[in-house]
Amino acid sequence: MFKPNSVIVYVKDVDTSTEFYTKILGRPPINTYPGFAVFLLKDNFILGLQEPDKITPKAPNHYGGFELSFNDVTKNDVDEIYSTWKKLNVRNELEPQMLDFGYTFVGNDPDGHRLRVCATDTSKFE
Repeated sequence: MFKPNSVIVYVKDVDTSTEFYTKILGRPPINTYPGFAVFLLKDNFILGLQEPDKITPKAPNHYGGFELSFNDVTKNDVDEIYSTWKKLNVRNELEPQMLDFGYTFVGNDPDGHRLRVCATDTSKFE
């Protein structure tokens, strides 16, 4: 079946964003090109960081309207990742707390894209 296998996030400065994502993911990109970096996330799912003026056709200059969710974690993982990101000076919007859909917190990357870490209570979606 045809299904998405990557997401590309437009960033102002690919070097700054590559350094940021290398820190929070704990591993470097698998490839870098001028204005573009590629991270392998899980099960061959790719995160691309792209400067909008370095792609054809040129992408719109809109930042911060994106949320990347990391939800293959436990409640303890949420607290550990929050603590690690706090030490890395990741700007946080929401401290760890229980919401209707699970235990979660939200941080931001250098361009204001939201990064949600969530231990989802999947029983509520069955």
